[in-house]
Amino acid sequence: MEYRNGGDLEAAMGEFQSLMAANADYVAAYFHGGQTLERLGRLEEARAVYERGLEAARRKGDQHAGGEIQAALDLLS
Repeated sequence: MEYRNGGDLEAAMGEFQSLMAANADYVAAYFHGGQTLERLGRLEEARAVYERGLEAARRKGDQHAGGEIQAALDLLS
């Protein structure tokens, strides 16, 4: 988040990708990774990350996070 807040979106995305790879059920990484990809203008990649985040939220039974990711995904459509 520090990278993203500091404007280094590529570095932030690298960290989010590492988090997703290390812990496939860490739902926040998908949400923030998707947002970062949106800021980078990489909308198809953002959509894919959000969709993987929805799967992770379902696996964990995290309806709140799933709802937030679904809302972000809906805004891309």
